[in-house]
Amino acid sequence: MARTGNGTAATAEKIIQGNCIEAMNALPANSVDLIFADPPYNLQLGGDLTRPDQSKVDAVTDEWDKFESFESYDRFTREWLAAARRVLKPTGAIWVIGSYHNIFRVGASLQDLGYWIMNDVVWRKSNPMPNFRGTRFTNAHETLIWAVRDADQKKYTFNYDAMKALNEDLQMRSDWLIPICNGGERLKDKDGNKAHATQKPEALLHRVLLATTNPGDVVLDPFFGSGTTGAVAKKLGRKFIGIEREAKYIKVARERIRQVQPSSPEDLKVTQSKKAAPRIPFGTIVERGLLEPGTKLYDPQRRHAARVRADGSLVCADATGSIHKIGAHVQGLEACNGWTYWHFKTDGKLKPIDMLRQKLRAEMGEG
Repeated sequence: MARTGNGTAATAEKIIQGNCIEAMNALPANSVDLIFADPPYNLQLGGDLTRPDQSKVDAVTDEWDKFESFESYDRFTREWLAAARRVLKPTGAIWVIGSYHNIFRVGASLQDLGYWIMNDVVWRKSNPMPNFRGTRFTNAHETLIWAVRDADQKKYTFNYDAMKALNEDLQMRSDWLIPICNGGERLKDKDGNKAHATQKPEALLHRVLLATTNPGDVVLDPFFGSGTTGAVAKKLGRKFIGIEREAKYIKVARERIRQVQPSSPEDLKVTQSKKAAPRIPFGTIVERGLLEPGTKLYDPQRRHAARVRADGSLVCADATGSIHKIGAHVQGLEACNGWTYWHFKTDGKLKPIDMLRQKLRAEMGEG
């Protein structure tokens, strides 16, 4: 169960059949950690699309993707985004995916409604569908918008270091090269046709949920479709609420999610951001006896030294202050990270005092 801001609870791990706006308005306010939305793109397709051999392309021609005008699409967009914002927690965020047909209109509505855009992410498809007519560039990407609920929002989930680990210790960029959903992952009906025209690859949702949620968080998908969000959420130990109009898609999603085996809690732990780790003052190191008053600290090259005092401050030849202030002073700099600058002797070697901070964090279960 996910607790809302006013103490009520939102039931998670469920699929609701119905209109997404009505369904979201029936949910408790401030009850959802993250929303992933894959709304109708309003593709405005005119006629069938064929390959050079005249075979028909299996494009999106469903009624749910058709709107009578841009005005009606914009009205629908504003209504579902407003309903979505109401159910988000004050620390919540939303991802919306779209193509050039709709994503710019969605982005304007997000800003008009008070959301704050954090990133636009380009999903670059490694195997896009060719442009068979040869009248324009091949559409090889879609765009995702990541936004938080409020412009002045200070708290939200972003597992920066987990994304860095996912990318071989390089900072994750905003262009993601991921194949489209095909092969064994593509769900088919009994006749061998696509079970859903716009099924998204699980790899895409894996990255989104790993980056911006934590185990136990509630993820809402107002356009649930074949249940990709629910399947990945279950696999990663997140709870989910899916909203879908079409009974045929719900049937597919339920069976798909039923077969998912969630990972163990231990395997779901991710690399923790240093910003998210609990603050440990240097004085705590002294209080806990990891460094005694009078201990000498050095820079890595032993050019400078300072002595630890009982209150966690340092004293050098001509100044006293914090580990950061004295580290900056002896170097003639404006600022210094004292945790990485100062080292202590152990077993005849110099080790950074940050080792002692990490030791305490590990004891607190935060390492």
